[in-house]
Amino acid sequence: MSGELFEENLPSPEPEGGPAYSPLAARLAPKELDEFAGQEDILGPGKLLRRAIEADNLKSAVFFGPPGCGKTALARYVASRANAKVFELNAVLAGVPDLRKIIEYSKGLGSGLAARQRVLLVLDEIHHFNRTQQDVLLPSVEKGEIILIGMTTENPFFYINQALLSRFIVVEFKPLSAAHLADIFDRALAHREGLADLKAQVTPGAKKYLVENSSGDARRLLNALELAAVTTKPGKDGVRKIDEAVARESIQRRSLRYDRSSDEHYDHISAFIKSMRGSDPDAAVYWLAKMLEAGEDPRFVARRILICASEDVGNANPMALVLAQSAFNAAEVLGMPEARIILAQAAIYVACSPKSNASYMAVNEAQAEVKNGVERAVPMHLRDASKDGDALGHGKGYKYPHSYEGHYVKQEYMPDPRTFYEPSDQGFEIEIGKRLKRLRGGKGE
Repeated sequence: MSGELFEENLPSPEPEGGPAYSPLAARLAPKELDEFAGQEDILGPGKLLRRAIEADNLKSAVFFGPPGCGKTALARYVASRANAKVFELNAVLAGVPDLRKIIEYSKGLGSGLAARQRVLLVLDEIHHFNRTQQDVLLPSVEKGEIILIGMTTENPFFYINQALLSRFIVVEFKPLSAAHLADIFDRALAHREGLADLKAQVTPGAKKYLVENSSGDARRLLNALELAAVTTKPGKDGVRKIDEAVARESIQRRSLRYDRSSDEHYDHISAFIKSMRGSDPDAAVYWLAKMLEAGEDPRFVARRILICASEDVGNANPMALVLAQSAFNAAEVLGMPEARIILAQAAIYVACSPKSNASYMAVNEAQAEVKNGVERAVPMHLRDASKDGDALGHGKGYKYPHSYEGHYVKQEYMPDPRTFYEPSDQGFEIEIGKRLKRLRGGKGE
């Protein structure tokens, strides 16, 4: 078999070599629900998931969320308590033959004690299974022959087919907060299965650095702490003193959670646009920097700035669109890394501009009128009089505005007229509003 398949209940997170040979994160894996850090909204007292686990009545589920937030730990905890034959696979390595063996095993539970036993499949990285592999599991999951716990760092609504997803309880895990990571940190130093025997003494600055640079990932935090502890020589008193310099060396460069093919891509660009729309230049430039640092195409970002400049700023500051277009052109010519400066300038300018979506709303309403409203023909006096149009009366009676005082004259431009554009009270649209009020027959100024 291509994946590792256990025909017995999952062992504890410790490998056969014992605690001394397993990573700190594995040794400290929660053994009781109350030991889980964070995830109170799904594992707190009285929550549905907790009640189902405590009653050993958890149905098929998918756990999704960022790395190091407790998905695997919870799946293994469920497996350790379940009255079930447990199999564990990783979707990166497993294939259809592996799945068929488990399915055949589940169908072979025919009588006696085995008939009362369930089959639990713990499937890591489930998003790597293609549609065919997922479809192989569907009948057994639907009939309850197999209880499936899938784990993924990706949004399951993007990667798991709807037929299988509809049979799951979908559980979202959140990144751990700094407070939760600090609790895990302290527990690791004091726990007998942690680093208590090493007598590690960590400065407040080192602890703060490790917690802040773990990106909500408990595994990343514990790996760095363990590396710092075991590589630091003890002093004469047996204490291993870990300062901020050691902490910096012990944690790898932050790995940005951003995949241009996943929902993270859309989440980040959404946050970027909403920050510009919300007039927060600091947030806008942060999301911009994160996307570019993760390797996002600067032209993709530039196009979104262009859209925001028109949709959200509009005529409240017409220069926003001009600057955004210039930034797009400049970024395309320069490329990275200099393009980041151009894009930052444009994003900040758009974020700081007065906002109006009046033009956006106007075209939406006009399109709705075209689809569902009165069908209007072009009036004769507005039709093109070139070629044979003049003989047909096209353009007859048209009043040329520049021939009138103020370069304006009232005439019909649309049969059964409707107002689509209502200027806001922001920026330059204040002046536009005053002019339109005068032209439309209001008093104005």
